[in-house]
Amino acid sequence: MIIVTGGAGFIGSAVVHALNERGRDDIIIVDHLGSSEKWKNCVALRYDDYLDKKEFINELEEGRFGEEIEVLFHFGACSSTTETDAGYLMENNFRYTARLGGWWERHSATRFIYASSAATYGGGEQGYMDDKTRLHLLRPLNMYGYSKHLFDMFALRKGWLDRIVGLKYFNVFGPNEYHKGDMRSVINKAFPRIRDEGVIALFKSYRPEYGNGEQLRDFIYVKDAVAMTLFFMDRSEVGGIFNIGTGRARSWNDSAHAMFLAVDKKTNIEYVEMPESLREKYQYFTQADLTRLREAGCMHECRTLESSVEEYVRNYLPCNGYLEPEVHHTMPG
Repeated sequence: MIIVTGGAGFIGSAVVHALNERGRDDIIIVDHLGSSEKWKNCVALRYDDYLDKKEFINELEEGRFGEEIEVLFHFGACSSTTETDAGYLMENNFRYTARLGGWWERHSATRFIYASSAATYGGGEQGYMDDKTRLHLLRPLNMYGYSKHLFDMFALRKGWLDRIVGLKYFNVFGPNEYHKGDMRSVINKAFPRIRDEGVIALFKSYRPEYGNGEQLRDFIYVKDAVAMTLFFMDRSEVGGIFNIGTGRARSWNDSAHAMFLAVDKKTNIEYVEMPESLREKYQYFTQADLTRLREAGCMHECRTLESSVEEYVRNYLPCNGYLEPEVHHTMPG
């Protein structure tokens, strides 16, 4: 049996989709659907059962599942970098993960793979090396990043990181992200305006060393992120914290050019003011250091930004962007 918390969310549902393609459907999806639209991510998936996150953690700790769980993927979290309710993030992101870790410690035959975040790196002053001996040096810029960093540190103190895996996802984009609201990728949010008006809005830069739209990110397509994630399911002897990115930083301007190319339109970028609430918390550069990932044996080569954006824009965004067993939808004309 495989458990996927956050299994109706973006990366979680994409992992379930990939497991289905491997022939696995002995899966329990754990999430909190509420009134959101993320249930749509589950429509094309095959799985045994769905449990709300509160019901699941209680039943897990009460011993319902025994030794049946082969892999526990934990993607469930509030991923909003602008969430200001620190108490909620502490309970939902840190404490819940700590409870799962406490269960795993008593059932360590289960493979435990959890989502950390590149937001833990803060402004990047300490670089982007996923070395657990440097965790104490990191200073996240927002409470979301801090909630993720707290569990990384907790797992380190407990001595778990040699046997479990924490994945620091960089800027993931692709199908199944529609429900994320403002946390959707710029590619997803900008598509309707590019299609209808032929223009995209990007934030101005407030640092002299970066031109407008030249802020840099490690953009990774969700299919590549999932392939890297499943490497750790297959290699159960590998433990630690690992970056999940392409290892190549690209500018927001590059992502815009790729989108216009995909819809056969001339690039037209409008630079707009960044909200003041974001300016002190904004990352101007992220780039995954993949040294440890390669040393662990994961040699997956990611798609280029241009090819990823082209597939996403042409095959998914025109039809609401959900993963299906096979993609039949393409851009009209």
